[in-house]
Amino acid sequence: MSAHSDSAASPASRDLPSTSSSPSNPIQIPLTWPPDGKVDLDWINHLMSAFDWSSKNLSPSDFPSVLPVQAFDGLVLTASKILHKEPNCLTIEPDEDSSAAVEVVVVGDVHGQYHDVLFLLQDAGFPSENRFFVFNGDYVDRGAWGLETFLLLLAWKVFMPHRVYLLRGNHESKYCTSVYGFEKEVLTKYGDKGKHVYRKCLGCFEGLPLASIIAGRVYTAHGGLFRSITVTPSKRSKGKKNRRISFNSDPKSLTLGSLEELSRARRSVLDPPWEGLNLIPGDVLWSDPSMTPGLSPNKERGIGLLWGPDCTEEFLKNFNLKLIIRSHEGPDAREKRSGFGGMDEGYTVDHVVESGKLITLFSAPDYPQFQATEERYKNKGAYIVLEPPNFDHPKFHSFEGIAPRPQVNAYYNYEDVLDSDEELDLTSMVTTSEGGS
Repeated sequence: MSAHSDSAASPASRDLPSTSSSPSNPIQIPLTWPPDGKVDLDWINHLMSAFDWSSKNLSPSDFPSVLPVQAFDGLVLTASKILHKEPNCLTIEPDEDSSAAVEVVVVGDVHGQYHDVLFLLQDAGFPSENRFFVFNGDYVDRGAWGLETFLLLLAWKVFMPHRVYLLRGNHESKYCTSVYGFEKEVLTKYGDKGKHVYRKCLGCFEGLPLASIIAGRVYTAHGGLFRSITVTPSKRSKGKKNRRISFNSDPKSLTLGSLEELSRARRSVLDPPWEGLNLIPGDVLWSDPSMTPGLSPNKERGIGLLWGPDCTEEFLKNFNLKLIIRSHEGPDAREKRSGFGGMDEGYTVDHVVESGKLITLFSAPDYPQFQATEERYKNKGAYIVLEPPNFDHPKFHSFEGIAPRPQVNAYYNYEDVLDSDEELDLTSMVTTSEGGS
């Protein structure tokens, strides 16, 4: 598929180059972390090939023979340091320091579908000085290669920290990964070192930024918009020690939050709270658009908000933006939402308002990997390319899933677990949150 075509990638173009350990294409394992901690393109290519090869030729429990714990530690520690220093809302200025034509690739949920991520990177073109990538979260869970997917994207982040940006999704949390497979995947792949590896991944999740503003025109986040948190000290409080703080959670008085409030939110939490004062991270990661005007609690999910077209217009207008690109809803979620388009092509345009548009972008084709019903959604995945001069006219690129996928067992009971993230089990979330990291 041409890099500037809006048409879907043809099935003939979907097969990745085979990765085999022939003399002409040796797989170099185990991977070792560079002594100076600096990753280059060769190292990333070796990692991509080794993960691809091991997914087809090794048992999951043999994964440490590909990436030993020492190499994992080096990669995750280096990436975590970079991520934790980034602000909650990234400011990405693609044409600031380049005279050449620059583009920004925006990617939605990928959910551990490693081979589809490899295809996407090859189809869009690898990150480079003139090609930025913004990933909207949900790297793990459901798919069988969440660890490989997350580590590959961390490697790109370490290699090109000012060209590759990784945002947090709702699945980058302790609660979701304990339910939808990533925790079990890590424990299976790393055995007695699994708890250590899982803890390090959770720590990395806490460092992922929540949102981005691209070229001053495009807001991206996993779920979407967020509320303003109104804090009112009690009249009876005279000293700080006995100060009672209440906040306004009345649905009738919900108002949109500001980018300044977003910048002040505390994102370093294992699970974004659904009550209390630190509600903005949960809103950004869990909220959904609605066709009904106004802001209201997202009762289907049990956390976050629903926001109408009027809120999209208000947010765009307030911050002089043209586009909101969010993710968070795959074909399973969309089939239950009346008034919204399906996810057959990997994207939908949900709100068209005076100031611009709201787009949902989903980048995991043929999702979910494991499905209890015989009839699959067979959705395409998609990514968006934003180009100069304004970076606010999205070019959609749909693509089919890599087939066949390597044979592997699921890491969660997909027949019992709900297909979408609806009906959040708050009791379970409290339990996992209290369990520490």
